[in-house]
Amino acid sequence: MRAHLGDQLVIESPATGAARRDGEIVGLHHEDGTPPYDVRWSDTDEVTLVFPGADAHVHHLEHDGPGTGHEAEPGVAGSTRPAGAAGSGDIGRRVAAERRRQGLSRAETARRARMAPDYLAYLEEQPADPSVTALIRLAAALGTSVAALRGGGMDLAPGQGRALFHPRLRDLDAQECRTLLSTHGIGRIAVSGPDGRPAVVPVNYEVVGGAIVFRTAPDSLPAAAAETEVAFEVDHVDEALSQGWSVLAVGPASVVTDPEAVRELARAAHTTPWAGGAREMWISIRPTTVTGRRITAADQ
Repeated sequence: MRAHLGDQLVIESPATGAARRDGEIVGLHHEDGTPPYDVRWSDTDEVTLVFPGADAHVHHLEHDGPGTGHEAEPGVAGSTRPAGAAGSGDIGRRVAAERRRQGLSRAETARRARMAPDYLAYLEEQPADPSVTALIRLAAALGTSVAALRGGGMDLAPGQGRALFHPRLRDLDAQECRTLLSTHGIGRIAVSGPDGRPAVVPVNYEVVGGAIVFRTAPDSLPAAAAETEVAFEVDHVDEALSQGWSVLAVGPASVVTDPEAVRELARAAHTTPWAGGAREMWISIRPTTVTGRRITAADQ
């Protein structure tokens, strides 16, 4: 059995074969659409986790042509969830943040969206993915768009949302900075290019033994960091809550030349470079100063 978000789960009566209960599938727990499912029942509007039995079948909506009996794969044409959609937890956070920003109670928002308050609570607090219909109703209730609730501004520079009413900017201590740095991911290195002009380039990085390391190609711009003092910055912006942090590390960079150290770095790396290609030159930055700042609500 496979399903998509927005499909209908039908439980049949063993005696008559007629539907005795049905509901909308509002959450998937496996990417391939196999059970279990989060189902919002049509008779109670409650959402429960369901492991379908032999008396259940899925009625696919908007996926199949008449009588085809084929199921569309998640993320391809015909799926109610578009490829690249934001994580379901992020949708709930955006809904909750916009609701609070407008001073709306959960009950009032649910009334405007014509859905049960318990279901809205479920969307805001659990990693369930609402159907297209539910998103349209929520967008209308909040005076925004479905694209905004899904994080459709992913191609826009971060920070275009409204600032907090009472933001708090505080400095991070050294331990907080190193903890945030050690989460690994993507950071930006500031270097002087071959022409002497400054440049900032994103790289996948790791933190190993207190050093920030990344791999690149010898003829690339990040390779200009070798044997110079550089600045390395990593940050995170939460658009839904208008909060974020940044950490800046400054120190000398050098090429890792020991073959065993290079093999160990490649083995322990959390990911390969997103930019692809042959990038076997490892550069290590030994920070001499690490500073950071965080923006939160004043009451946090």
